[in-house]
Amino acid sequence: MGSEKILIIDDSPAILTLFSEFLKGEGFEVDTSPDGASGIPKIEKNSYDIVLTDLKMPGVDGMEVLRFVLDHSPDSICIILTGHGTVKNAVEAIKLGAFDYLTKPVKMDEILITFKRALEYRNLKRENINLRSQLKKKYRFENIIGDNEKMLRIFELIEKVADSDSTILILGESGTGKELIAKAIHYNSYRQEGPFVPVNCAAIPSELLESELFGHEKRAFTNAIRTRIGRFELANGGTVFLDEIGDMSPILQSKLLRVLQERQFERIGGIKTIKTDIRVIAATHQDLKLAVEQKRFREDLYYRLNVIPIHVPPLREKKSDIPLLVHHFLDHFNKSKKKKIKGMTNEAIGCLLQYDWPGNVRELENTIERLVILLDNDVITPQDLPEKFQSLSSGDLPKGVEIPEEGISLDTAVNEFEKKLILQALIKTGWVKNKAARLLNLNRTTLIEKIKRQNLQRTDS
Repeated sequence: MGSEKILIIDDSPAILTLFSEFLKGEGFEVDTSPDGASGIPKIEKNSYDIVLTDLKMPGVDGMEVLRFVLDHSPDSICIILTGHGTVKNAVEAIKLGAFDYLTKPVKMDEILITFKRALEYRNLKRENINLRSQLKKKYRFENIIGDNEKMLRIFELIEKVADSDSTILILGESGTGKELIAKAIHYNSYRQEGPFVPVNCAAIPSELLESELFGHEKRAFTNAIRTRIGRFELANGGTVFLDEIGDMSPILQSKLLRVLQERQFERIGGIKTIKTDIRVIAATHQDLKLAVEQKRFREDLYYRLNVIPIHVPPLREKKSDIPLLVHHFLDHFNKSKKKKIKGMTNEAIGCLLQYDWPGNVRELENTIERLVILLDNDVITPQDLPEKFQSLSSGDLPKGVEIPEEGISLDTAVNEFEKKLILQALIKTGWVKNKAARLLNLNRTTLIEKIKRQNLQRTDS
């Protein structure tokens, strides 16, 4: 402590002199006022770290001073001085917003202890505000990398739904950034001051997931040695993000349905109904419609979750974002790994564009991290890329393909080129998918997925 600015308001000249001299000796900058009427203008003009005010004063009393501090100087800490006969009033001041109260006669070390706690609380509060500000900045929509048309539509949709309480279902393959989008929604909503509580339903065994979500009472089951608060309770006032919800067991699906419908639940082994104010965002890489048809997922829960669906495209469908992502990851890992990689050659970028990215954005991020760590040069070339990229070449544009003056949609062009290659391989092999997959150096299942996505059908039979 020390150098903080203090205002003491008391109608006792002896107390003003005693406290002022003591606190100045401890390194504080001290102002004094003999009553609330003269203290309030000082609060209005100055920025005090702590306002120490007597409760009972003629004219403007300590309660009025407290209200003025709360309304006009919320960053200041207000502490009440009170006699034994007015402790009840001091407790009321605490409820109104005072930090603490001191009972006269006050010991000097008691003042220092209270001031220390008050300043620690104020500093922690400031740190929390700064942290939340940084989190919000980190998860602003424009910081989710991508200028692809599909991503721009997602940004528009997120901005529309962020401030609502509607349940959101984020659909997309693993590694596409579903949790990043969930965080963007939370930190741009009115719930941003509340907690964001993620739960990976696939990573937690089903027998433990129930306790993780709902909590349990002491002795509810073997090894339940103490009461545990669940994620739904912890997230009160904020957002619960249920990742990979398609892996949730049927029993838990039923219990989750009740939480979504009634916003209440009981801990395992408990009888008390707990109400919770939460927003639920769910995500999965699975086809939940198919899971419903196969009786693996409750139909009523599916429709409860699927109020606002957000489909996140895989990286192979938005390859025009790859140069942007490369730049972003290079900048990030240069800072975290203390490296100075300037960039990547066009030939190397071309190799990345030829790759199918089954691991999506996460795979690209891991690739760039590896390159930054291992690279001795300051520019990434095709020779620096991992072996799986070595056989890929940006080369020249395919014959007959030219970029017009007005530009071209890379995603559309890549998609059309892929479609023609697959169709050519299928025709060449008489639509024998195993042979066509070998021609294209693909897994058979990957080829079948691409055929379905491209809506390719045989017309010569």
